[in-house]
Amino acid sequence: MRRGLSFWLQLAFTVLVAAFLVVPVVLSMLAGVTQNYMRGLSSGVTLKWVGEVLALYQGTIGLSLLVAAATLLATLLVGVPAAWVMVRHPSRWTRAFEEIITLPVAVPGLAIALALILVYGGVREFRASWLFILVGHVLYTLPFMVRAVMAVLQSIDARTMEEGAASLGASAWQRFITVIVPNARPGILAGALMVVTLSLGEFNLTWMLHTPLTKTLPVGLADSYASMRLEIASAYTLIFFVMIIPLLVAIQIVGAGAPRSKAPRKSS
Repeated sequence: MRRGLSFWLQLAFTVLVAAFLVVPVVLSMLAGVTQNYMRGLSSGVTLKWVGEVLALYQGTIGLSLLVAAATLLATLLVGVPAAWVMVRHPSRWTRAFEEIITLPVAVPGLAIALALILVYGGVREFRASWLFILVGHVLYTLPFMVRAVMAVLQSIDARTMEEGAASLGASAWQRFITVIVPNARPGILAGALMVVTLSLGEFNLTWMLHTPLTKTLPVGLADSYASMRLEIASAYTLIFFVMIIPLLVAIQIVGAGAPRSKAPRKSS
């Protein structure tokens, strides 16, 4: 089958856009393993800058992983049951609740952070701990978990499945654990992907909520670009990608291998 001129034009445009987005990232990561950025790779390859980043900013990396894991756990514990309740009992109240939890997505992160500071900033121990950042991340990422799980549950007619299990004598807890959660797995995995990546990369909200002792990876990255050599900042970028890309690939693989329920076919 011969491809027309429009196909090649679209392909060329796609390649150019991809190059425009990818090339700066690649060059930034390469700068993190060169002896001297101004001379490029001809100056030699080194891991010295990576070592300096780990020595200076290892605390920010560990804290980011801790906050992301805690955010994922919190959104799972809150988001999955909430999604099921809204699918199981649709009403104007559940629709209103859905809109309310979606507000943090529409409101700028700086505004959310300022609201949290105004309300809870007076609690000194809480304000100075990483739990303060965790609250902001949960508020920001919860809608992504809820929407992803709701979309799957609505597509497979989970209400009918749950009612069938109830007719067989299963309790509400048994129905949720053995029927709803397994069938919602694709949505849970998709929501987990979004929650973890958003938490690891969130900067605006975190920048307002952090203290000198609670810097996360993106805040440390901004600090390194502002106050360190460009090679160190680029090495920090390299570490960020080395951290997040395997995580994304692993979640994608798990999501692709997870059994997916199909919506029942209507009889003709």
